Amino acid sequence: MIKYLRLLLFPFSILYGIVVFVRNKLYDARIFSSEGFDIPVICVGNLVVGGSGKSPVTEYLVRLFPGHRIAILSRGYGRKTKGFILADEKATAERIGDEPMQFYRKFPEVTVAVCEDRVKGVRLLEAQHDLIILDDAYQHRAIRPGFSILLFEFEKLLHPQFLLPAGNLREIFSGYKRADSILITKTPETISPAQEAKCLSRFNREWKAQTVFSALVYQDLLPLIAGEKRSCSSVSAQTTVFLLTGIANPKPLLMHLKQYTAEIRHHDFPDHYDFKRKDIMDLIHAFEQDPSTEKIIITTEKDAQRLLGDTLKELLLNLPLFYLPIQIGIRAKDKTTFDQKILDYVSNHTRNR
Repeated sequence: MIKYLRLLLFPFSILYGIVVFVRNKLYDARIFSSEGFDIPVICVGNLVVGGSGKSPVTEYLVRLFPGHRIAILSRGYGRKTKGFILADEKATAERIGDEPMQFYRKFPEVTVAVCEDRVKGVRLLEAQHDLIILDDAYQHRAIRPGFSILLFEFEKLLHPQFLLPAGNLREIFSGYKRADSILITKTPETISPAQEAKCLSRFNREWKAQTVFSALVYQDLLPLIAGEKRSCSSVSAQTTVFLLTGIANPKPLLMHLKQYTAEIRHHDFPDHYDFKRKDIMDLIHAFEQDPSTEKIIITTEKDAQRLLGDTLKELLLNLPLFYLPIQIGIRAKDKTTFDQKILDYVSNHTRNR
Protein backbone atom coordinates (compact mmCIF):
# COMPACT_ATOMS: atom_id res chain seq x y z
CA MET A 1 0.00 0.00 0.00
CA ILE A 2 2.80 2.43 0.93
CA LYS A 3 4.57 1.56 -2.34
CA TYR A 4 1.52 2.52 -4.43
CA LEU A 5 0.94 5.68 -2.40
CA ARG A 6 4.54 6.74 -3.06
CA LEU A 7 4.05 6.16 -6.79
CA LEU A 8 0.95 8.33 -6.68
CA LEU A 9 2.74 11.12 -4.83
CA PHE A 10 6.02 10.89 -6.76
CA PRO A 11 5.14 13.62 -9.33
CA PHE A 12 4.45 16.02 -6.47
CA SER A 13 7.83 15.11 -4.94
CA ILE A 14 9.52 16.02 -8.23
CA LEU A 15 7.78 19.41 -8.23
CA TYR A 16 8.64 19.97 -4.56
CA GLY A 17 12.26 18.96 -5.21
CA ILE A 18 12.59 21.45 -8.07
CA VAL A 19 11.26 24.30 -5.91
CA VAL A 20 13.61 23.47 -3.02
CA PHE A 21 16.58 23.00 -5.38
CA VAL A 22 16.03 26.40 -7.02
CA ARG A 23 15.57 28.04 -3.61
CA ASN A 24 18.86 26.63 -2.33
CA LYS A 25 20.69 27.65 -5.50
CA LEU A 26 19.42 31.21 -5.12
CA TYR A 27 20.78 31.28 -1.56
CA ASP A 28 24.08 29.73 -2.67
CA ALA A 29 24.42 32.40 -5.36
CA ARG A 30 23.63 35.12 -2.77
CA ILE A 31 20.61 36.24 -4.83
CA PHE A 32 18.58 35.49 -1.73
CA SER A 33 20.38 37.07 1.21
CA SER A 34 21.36 35.25 4.38
CA GLU A 35 22.77 36.88 7.49
CA GLY A 36 25.80 35.79 9.49
CA PHE A 37 26.85 36.93 12.97
CA ASP A 38 30.06 37.69 14.86
CA ILE A 39 28.96 35.49 17.77
CA PRO A 40 29.44 31.70 17.39
CA VAL A 41 26.21 30.18 16.05
CA ILE A 42 25.87 26.39 15.84
CA CYS A 43 22.98 24.84 13.92
CA VAL A 44 21.71 21.35 14.77
CA GLY A 45 19.47 20.02 12.02
CA ASN A 46 18.50 17.21 9.68
CA LEU A 47 17.23 16.63 6.16
CA VAL A 48 14.09 14.75 7.15
CA VAL A 49 10.80 15.50 8.83
CA GLY A 50 10.71 13.95 12.29
CA GLY A 51 13.17 13.23 15.02
CA SER A 52 16.77 12.30 14.36
CA GLY A 53 17.97 13.00 17.88
CA LYS A 54 18.38 16.77 17.70
CA SER A 55 17.44 17.39 21.33
CA PRO A 56 20.11 15.13 22.89
CA VAL A 57 22.69 16.60 20.49
CA THR A 58 21.71 20.13 21.55
CA GLU A 59 22.08 19.06 25.18
CA TYR A 60 25.47 17.52 24.37
CA LEU A 61 26.65 20.89 23.04
CA VAL A 62 25.46 22.67 26.18
CA ARG A 63 27.52 20.28 28.31
CA LEU A 64 30.51 20.80 26.02
CA PHE A 65 30.71 24.49 26.96
CA PRO A 66 30.48 24.91 30.74
CA GLY A 67 30.95 28.49 31.82
CA HIS A 68 29.72 29.94 28.53
CA ARG A 69 26.66 32.15 28.31
CA ILE A 70 24.58 29.94 26.03
CA ALA A 71 21.24 30.57 24.36
CA ILE A 72 19.19 27.86 22.65
CA LEU A 73 16.94 29.27 19.94
CA SER A 74 14.16 27.07 18.60
CA ARG A 75 11.15 27.52 16.39
CA GLY A 76 9.04 26.03 19.19
CA TYR A 77 7.23 23.43 17.10
CA GLY A 78 3.72 22.69 18.36
CA ARG A 79 3.40 25.83 20.51
CA LYS A 80 0.19 27.84 20.47
CA THR A 81 1.93 31.21 20.37
CA LYS A 82 3.82 33.25 17.80
CA GLY A 83 6.81 35.55 17.77
CA PHE A 84 9.87 35.80 20.00
CA ILE A 85 9.39 34.45 23.52
CA LEU A 86 11.96 33.94 26.27
CA ALA A 87 11.31 30.97 28.53
CA ASP A 88 10.63 31.99 32.12
CA GLU A 89 8.79 30.73 35.19
CA LYS A 90 5.50 31.09 33.30
CA ALA A 91 6.69 28.86 30.44
CA THR A 92 4.65 25.83 29.42
CA ALA A 93 4.86 23.38 26.52
CA GLU A 94 1.82 25.10 25.00
CA ARG A 95 3.55 28.47 25.17
CA ILE A 96 7.05 27.57 23.91
CA GLY A 97 6.89 23.95 22.68
CA ASP A 98 7.85 20.67 24.32
CA GLU A 99 11.54 20.52 23.37
CA PRO A 100 12.34 24.12 24.45
CA MET A 101 10.46 23.36 27.68
CA GLN A 102 12.70 20.34 28.19
CA PHE A 103 15.82 22.49 27.71
CA TYR A 104 14.50 25.14 30.09
CA ARG A 105 13.79 22.66 32.89
CA LYS A 106 17.07 20.80 32.45
CA PHE A 107 19.45 23.77 32.09
CA PRO A 108 18.37 26.68 34.29
CA GLU A 109 21.65 28.48 33.55
CA VAL A 110 20.93 28.52 29.79
CA THR A 111 18.68 31.02 28.01
CA VAL A 112 15.94 29.29 26.03
CA ALA A 113 14.01 31.25 23.42
CA VAL A 114 11.62 30.54 20.56
CA CYS A 115 11.10 32.48 17.37
CA GLU A 116 10.00 31.51 13.85
CA ASP A 117 12.38 34.14 12.46
CA ARG A 118 15.83 32.87 13.48
CA VAL A 119 17.58 36.05 12.28
CA LYS A 120 15.38 38.18 14.53
CA GLY A 121 15.90 35.73 17.40
CA VAL A 122 19.69 35.82 17.16
CA ARG A 123 19.71 39.61 16.94
CA LEU A 124 17.77 39.79 20.20
CA LEU A 125 20.08 37.30 21.94
CA GLU A 126 23.59 37.95 20.64
CA ALA A 127 24.59 40.86 22.88
CA GLN A 128 24.08 38.90 26.12
CA HIS A 129 25.55 35.54 25.07
CA ASP A 130 28.78 33.84 24.02
CA LEU A 131 27.21 31.05 21.97
CA ILE A 132 23.84 30.47 20.30
CA ILE A 133 22.61 26.99 19.40
CA LEU A 134 19.94 26.83 16.72
CA ASP A 135 17.66 23.84 17.18
CA ASP A 136 16.32 22.47 13.85
CA ALA A 137 17.30 25.33 11.55
CA TYR A 138 19.21 23.61 8.71
CA GLN A 139 16.60 24.63 6.12
CA HIS A 140 16.29 28.16 7.54
CA ARG A 141 18.62 29.62 4.89
CA ALA A 142 17.93 33.25 5.84
CA ILE A 143 20.47 32.74 8.62
CA ARG A 144 24.06 31.66 7.98
CA PRO A 145 25.31 29.68 10.98
CA GLY A 146 29.02 29.49 11.63
CA PHE A 147 28.90 25.73 12.16
CA SER A 148 26.24 23.21 11.11
CA ILE A 149 25.84 19.70 12.52
CA LEU A 150 23.62 17.56 10.30
CA LEU A 151 21.99 14.44 11.74
CA PHE A 152 21.01 11.22 10.01
CA GLU A 153 19.33 8.21 11.63
CA PHE A 154 21.38 5.04 11.18
CA GLU A 155 18.46 2.83 10.17
CA LYS A 156 17.06 5.31 7.65
CA LEU A 157 20.43 5.58 5.89
CA LEU A 158 20.24 1.84 5.15
CA HIS A 159 17.08 2.30 3.08
CA PRO A 160 16.01 4.49 0.14
CA GLN A 161 14.68 7.91 1.08
CA PHE A 162 12.24 10.06 -0.88
CA LEU A 163 11.36 13.73 -0.99
CA LEU A 164 8.15 15.05 0.47
CA PRO A 165 5.31 14.20 0.08
CA ALA A 166 6.22 10.69 -1.14
CA GLY A 167 8.83 10.40 1.62
CA ASN A 168 10.14 12.47 4.49
CA LEU A 169 13.12 14.32 2.99
CA ARG A 170 12.82 18.09 3.28
CA GLU A 171 15.36 18.63 0.49
CA ILE A 172 17.48 16.57 -1.87
CA PHE A 173 20.05 14.38 -0.16
CA SER A 174 23.04 16.30 -1.54
CA GLY A 175 22.03 19.13 0.79
CA TYR A 176 24.33 17.48 3.33
CA LYS A 177 27.26 19.22 1.62
CA ARG A 178 26.34 22.49 3.37
CA ALA A 179 27.11 20.93 6.76
CA ASP A 180 30.34 21.21 8.72
CA SER A 181 29.90 17.89 10.51
CA ILE A 182 27.69 14.85 9.86
CA LEU A 183 26.49 12.83 12.82
CA ILE A 184 24.81 9.45 12.36
CA THR A 185 22.49 8.92 15.31
CA LYS A 186 20.71 5.97 16.96
CA THR A 187 23.43 3.54 15.91
CA PRO A 188 23.04 0.08 17.49
CA GLU A 189 25.68 -1.06 19.98
CA THR A 190 27.27 -3.32 17.37
CA ILE A 191 27.19 -2.77 13.63
CA SER A 192 28.85 -4.83 10.94
CA PRO A 193 31.54 -3.41 8.64
CA ALA A 194 29.06 -3.90 5.79
CA GLN A 195 26.42 -1.76 7.55
CA GLU A 196 28.93 0.98 8.30
CA ALA A 197 30.14 0.93 4.70
CA LYS A 198 26.57 1.13 3.42
CA CYS A 199 25.89 4.20 5.56
CA LEU A 200 29.09 5.90 4.46
CA SER A 201 28.44 5.07 0.80
CA ARG A 202 25.68 7.69 0.83
CA PHE A 203 28.29 10.43 1.11
CA ASN A 204 31.14 11.45 -1.16
CA ARG A 205 34.80 10.72 -0.35
CA GLU A 206 35.43 14.07 1.36
CA TRP A 207 32.59 13.47 3.82
CA LYS A 208 33.17 9.79 4.57
CA ALA A 209 36.25 10.67 6.64
CA GLN A 210 34.33 13.30 8.62
CA THR A 211 31.18 11.33 9.37
CA VAL A 212 30.71 10.45 13.05
CA PHE A 213 28.63 7.61 14.54
CA SER A 214 26.67 7.96 17.77
CA ALA A 215 24.15 6.03 19.85
CA LEU A 216 21.39 6.85 22.30
CA VAL A 217 22.38 6.33 25.93
CA TYR A 218 19.37 5.75 28.16
CA GLN A 219 19.57 7.15 31.68
CA ASP A 220 17.73 6.24 34.90
CA LEU A 221 13.95 6.46 35.04
CA LEU A 222 12.89 9.70 36.73
CA PRO A 223 9.49 10.28 38.40
CA LEU A 224 7.31 12.73 36.53
CA ILE A 225 5.79 14.23 39.66
CA ALA A 226 7.09 12.65 42.87
CA GLY A 227 9.09 9.65 44.02
CA GLU A 228 12.55 8.16 43.70
CA LYS A 229 14.43 7.55 40.47
CA ARG A 230 14.96 3.94 39.50
CA SER A 231 17.22 2.14 37.05
CA CYS A 232 15.86 0.53 33.91
CA SER A 233 17.18 -2.78 35.22
CA SER A 234 14.58 -2.53 38.02
CA VAL A 235 12.03 -3.33 35.32
CA SER A 236 11.91 -7.14 35.27
CA ALA A 237 10.31 -9.78 33.08
CA GLN A 238 7.37 -9.78 35.51
CA THR A 239 6.77 -6.03 35.03
CA THR A 240 4.10 -4.74 32.68
CA VAL A 241 5.11 -1.44 31.10
CA PHE A 242 2.52 1.02 29.85
CA LEU A 243 4.48 3.10 27.36
CA LEU A 244 3.13 6.52 26.33
CA THR A 245 4.84 8.19 23.36
CA GLY A 246 4.20 11.08 21.01
CA ILE A 247 7.53 11.04 19.16
CA ALA A 248 8.54 10.50 15.54
CA ASN A 249 10.30 7.17 16.00
CA PRO A 250 9.63 5.18 19.19
CA LYS A 251 11.29 2.02 17.81
CA PRO A 252 14.69 2.51 19.57
CA LEU A 253 12.89 3.09 22.89
CA LEU A 254 10.80 -0.05 22.42
CA MET A 255 13.91 -2.08 21.63
CA HIS A 256 15.59 -0.75 24.77
CA LEU A 257 12.67 -1.61 27.04
CA LYS A 258 12.27 -5.06 25.51
CA GLN A 259 15.65 -5.93 26.99
CA TYR A 260 13.91 -5.93 30.37
CA THR A 261 10.35 -7.08 29.70
CA ALA A 262 8.21 -8.34 26.83
CA GLU A 263 5.05 -7.04 28.51
CA ILE A 264 4.73 -3.62 26.92
CA ARG A 265 1.41 -1.91 26.27
CA HIS A 266 2.24 0.87 23.84
CA HIS A 267 -0.03 3.93 23.65
CA ASP A 268 1.47 5.47 20.52
CA PHE A 269 0.66 8.96 19.18
CA PRO A 270 2.14 11.20 16.43
CA ASP A 271 5.18 13.39 17.02
CA HIS A 272 4.50 16.44 19.26
CA TYR A 273 0.96 15.18 19.84
CA ASP A 274 -1.15 17.39 22.08
CA PHE A 275 -2.42 14.85 24.61
CA LYS A 276 -6.11 15.16 25.37
CA ARG A 277 -7.84 14.37 28.65
CA LYS A 278 -9.50 11.36 27.01
CA ASP A 279 -6.11 9.95 25.93
CA ILE A 280 -4.85 10.06 29.49
CA MET A 281 -8.08 8.68 30.92
CA ASP A 282 -7.84 5.74 28.47
CA LEU A 283 -4.27 5.11 29.62
CA ILE A 284 -5.26 5.25 33.29
CA HIS A 285 -8.20 2.91 32.70
CA ALA A 286 -5.99 0.38 30.91
CA PHE A 287 -3.41 0.61 33.68
CA GLU A 288 -5.96 0.12 36.47
CA GLN A 289 -7.70 -2.79 34.72
CA ASP A 290 -4.47 -4.67 34.08
CA PRO A 291 -4.13 -7.57 36.59
CA SER A 292 -0.32 -7.45 36.77
CA THR A 293 1.09 -7.12 40.28
CA GLU A 294 4.10 -5.20 38.94
CA LYS A 295 3.31 -2.41 36.54
CA ILE A 296 4.67 1.00 35.62
CA ILE A 297 3.95 3.84 33.19
CA ILE A 298 6.90 5.14 31.18
CA THR A 299 7.05 8.10 28.80
CA THR A 300 9.78 10.09 27.10
CA GLU A 301 11.30 13.27 28.48
CA LYS A 302 9.86 15.28 25.59
CA ASP A 303 6.36 13.87 26.13
CA ALA A 304 6.68 14.55 29.85
CA GLN A 305 6.71 18.29 29.16
CA ARG A 306 3.19 18.08 27.68
CA LEU A 307 1.92 16.01 30.59
CA LEU A 308 2.92 18.59 33.18
CA GLY A 309 0.19 21.06 32.29
CA ASP A 310 -2.25 21.60 35.16
CA THR A 311 -5.13 19.62 33.65
CA LEU A 312 -3.23 16.43 32.80
CA LYS A 313 -0.85 16.55 35.74
CA GLU A 314 -3.78 16.42 38.14
CA LEU A 315 -4.96 13.15 36.56
CA LEU A 316 -1.55 11.53 36.97
CA LEU A 317 -0.75 12.47 40.56
CA ASN A 318 -1.04 9.03 42.18
CA LEU A 319 0.36 6.86 39.40
CA PRO A 320 3.84 5.29 39.09
CA LEU A 321 4.70 7.44 36.06
CA PHE A 322 8.33 7.86 35.03
CA TYR A 323 10.10 9.46 32.09
CA LEU A 324 13.27 8.15 30.50
CA PRO A 325 15.93 10.77 29.66
CA ILE A 326 18.43 10.06 26.89
CA GLN A 327 21.86 11.38 26.05
CA ILE A 328 23.93 11.09 22.90
CA GLY A 329 27.01 8.89 23.06
CA ILE A 330 29.66 9.60 20.41
CA ARG A 331 31.59 6.55 19.26
CA ALA A 332 34.88 6.44 21.18
CA LYS A 333 37.17 6.65 18.17
CA ASP A 334 35.22 9.65 16.80
CA LYS A 335 34.59 11.62 19.98
CA THR A 336 37.86 13.55 20.34
CA THR A 337 37.87 14.72 16.73
CA PHE A 338 34.17 15.62 16.81
CA ASP A 339 34.47 17.60 20.05
CA GLN A 340 37.68 19.37 19.05
CA LYS A 341 36.28 20.56 15.75
CA ILE A 342 33.38 22.25 17.55
CA LEU A 343 35.57 23.60 20.37
CA ASP A 344 38.00 25.08 17.83
CA TYR A 345 35.19 26.79 15.94
CA VAL A 346 33.79 28.43 19.08
CA SER A 347 37.24 29.37 20.38
CA ASN A 348 38.22 31.00 17.08
CA HIS A 349 35.00 33.00 16.83
CA THR A 350 34.43 34.05 20.44
CA ARG A 351 34.30 37.77 21.13
CA ASN A 352 36.29 39.27 23.98
CA ARG A 353 34.17 38.84 27.08
